[in-house]
Amino acid sequence: MPTKNLIADANQRMHASVETVRRELASLRTGRASLSMLDGVRVDYYGTPTPLNQVGNLSTPDPTLIQVQPWDAKLLGLIERAIRTSDLDLNPQNDGKVIRIPIPPLTEERRKGLVKTAHRHAEEGRVAIRNVRRDVNDHFKKMLKSHEVSEDDEKQAMAEVQKMTDQHIEEINGILKKKESEIMAV
Repeated sequence: MPTKNLIADANQRMHASVETVRRELASLRTGRASLSMLDGVRVDYYGTPTPLNQVGNLSTPDPTLIQVQPWDAKLLGLIERAIRTSDLDLNPQNDGKVIRIPIPPLTEERRKGLVKTAHRHAEEGRVAIRNVRRDVNDHFKKMLKSHEVSEDDEKQAMAEVQKMTDQHIEEINGILKKKESEIMAV
């Protein structure tokens, strides 16, 4: 049945939007050291922008420190520069063998800014989910117009898509609430 395929596709696309929001929020800085904070940092590795976790070993020896041990000692300066130029407000320290990145406590102003950023990412995810719903509903309307489905089937499918939309948006809201409490925790 074509409606089942459309609904399954919509569910998959909505789930992808939720996962994107989850990844974006994981990379936001909180008061604790998290390796996912550095997911967006790219190092110029022989002319190719390479993710930081692919040029060295990352670890968190304590909650306020991230340590980067590059596999190639020549990359120390490049890694340090990449971290400094990222928008994470981090100040890496290079001792010639490893790079230590202390995670300073967040100011109240910075916390509020991070919460706004988190809300923006969550809203982008909600909009993406609503766009999927709109696309699928438009497709159902076209199918009804061309007599591929009955009016009852169309209404039922649209109700199912709405239910899925509500579930995925609620999931994003839960992720946002959790991240917001992490950011605001002192």
